[in-house]
Amino acid sequence: MVTLNINGKDMQVDADPSTPILWALRDNLDMTGTKFGCGAALCGACTVHLNGQPIRSCVTPISAAAGSKITTIEAMQDDRIGKAVQAAWVKLDVPQCGYCQSGQVMTATALLRSNKSPSDADIDAAMSGNICRCGTYQRIRAAIKDASKALS
Repeated sequence: MVTLNINGKDMQVDADPSTPILWALRDNLDMTGTKFGCGAALCGACTVHLNGQPIRSCVTPISAAAGSKITTIEAMQDDRIGKAVQAAWVKLDVPQCGYCQSGQVMTATALLRSNKSPSDADIDAAMSGNICRCGTYQRIRAAIKDASKALS
């Protein structure tokens, strides 16, 4: 049994300590907002925050998260920055298929938390590890700028 702090709540996970956070969230805790994409930390669909930093949950074991704070897409509606990012996503109609979007939102939220007014280059650098097979990159960049303006 491993205790994880997820979205501000301590939760017991009955899983091997080497289990990736992604599978503990989805299979053990029934939190399906975080998506499986590649399983190799290459696409960003599984992005969550660990102590405020975006990480790939498909390759990070739950043992690495013990004593840390995990934040998932489910908590973004209660986060000032996450809420602004989600509102911009909706306003600018960012998603097509939507599969990668929870990871995109989590990465964008972390970016705006550390850089209140990112340039195009800042956005491209921060978001470069998140793949959108539908190619909505221009709308993602526009939504991040829109959220930045809404937060200022």
